[in-house]
Amino acid sequence: MINDLIDYFRNKKILILGFGKEGKSTYKLIRKYLPNQVVYISDKKENFQETYNFNNDSNLIFISGENYLQNLNDYDIIMKSPGISFINIDTSSFYHKIKSQLELLLEFFNNFAIGITGTKGKSTTSSLIYKILKGQNEKCLLMGNIGEPVFDYIDQIDENVKIVLEMSSHQLEYMELSPNIAVLLNIFPEHLDHYKSFEDYAKAKCNIFKYQNKNDYFLYNSDIELINTLTDKANGNMYRVNINKKDADIYLDKDIIYFKDEPLYNKKQKRKLPGNYNLNNIMFALGVSKILRLDLNRTIQTINTFEPLRHRLEFIGTFEGVKYYDNSIGTVPIATIEAVKALDDVDTLIIGGMDRGIDYTDFIEFLNNSDISNIICMPTTGHIIAKGLKQEKCYCVENLEEAVNIAKKHTKVGMSCLLSPTAASYEFFKNFEEKGDLFKKLVQQI
Repeated sequence: MINDLIDYFRNKKILILGFGKEGKSTYKLIRKYLPNQVVYISDKKENFQETYNFNNDSNLIFISGENYLQNLNDYDIIMKSPGISFINIDTSSFYHKIKSQLELLLEFFNNFAIGITGTKGKSTTSSLIYKILKGQNEKCLLMGNIGEPVFDYIDQIDENVKIVLEMSSHQLEYMELSPNIAVLLNIFPEHLDHYKSFEDYAKAKCNIFKYQNKNDYFLYNSDIELINTLTDKANGNMYRVNINKKDADIYLDKDIIYFKDEPLYNKKQKRKLPGNYNLNNIMFALGVSKILRLDLNRTIQTINTFEPLRHRLEFIGTFEGVKYYDNSIGTVPIATIEAVKALDDVDTLIIGGMDRGIDYTDFIEFLNNSDISNIICMPTTGHIIAKGLKQEKCYCVENLEEAVNIAKKHTKVGMSCLLSPTAASYEFFKNFEEKGDLFKKLVQQI
């Protein structure tokens, strides 16, 4: 399998586009097996090559600065880092040359692959499915948009390994292969700074099932009308997942989750994943478990003991009688709304982040009609949202430290304070993890 991948790279004019974590991983793999092949590396950062030890590699050509996206048609293979956007570039002449580690994994490693995507919930669902497989002594790996790059695991992959892939829209955007089981959890407006339109974002998500065949499986959220309009491209065996019983294959009815009318799971069981949106994730995990014919009792045991991932409605602790939760992954309105509903006792909500053109009209209405007493609004989107909020609820602040101080003063004892930004974190933070970590540190200083 690895030999086929290396033969694909051999004697090709390869461009590694973007020299972040995945770009470095691609370089290390190529250089390990093809030590003398010339490789091109391009990155927007000026002199990026000075920050990495290339061990005097003389078979490299560097391109950096504002022109790093020029002449892309000159290469045989473009290994594009997921975060690089081609929003204003005509890719038609080199579209099929754009590759990713995920696509090459599916092409050259014939392992059974389970792919999970969605605007929200993909990390939790991917991790849960992986834990379910591990709990049944299946040999498996969790890769993709979670943890380390795919190529870093190459040496661990043999023919018996099942691969669970968390797949972001950026990773899926130019893919022309799909996993054996494709899971599409949801689609909401997100990453509008990366795509020309919401439709283009949704189209990228569809690549998770577009290239399946009749032996594959596609599970999708039929609660979302947009997804229903896109499924005509599906070739695999389709399973509709619906938290309301509406002609679905996997559905909830009177507290029971059914798979093709077979009762599987009572939602009143004690579990550590709160809220309906996590219940939706559980429904997909149960569906995958049934398709793979896993032991149901062991699947349920894994579900009920599965801990929420960091920054995903993560309970930080109780301080001076107030419960604090970190949901810094909540970068779109629906994620914050569902988090508020899941906790059911939010007295203080902290929002705000980078403006990516998301419409907050319905979110503002939800906040104004909610029982939340204190809505603390950070730049930039928080200040925009604040203009539509009832003034008695609203506090505008400039940073997270100020937000935590206000939360400490005003949150009622016995109730919850929730950080759920409803926007990306990039203006002031490297990512949502950095924002959540600072929130946790500030809270623990109370």
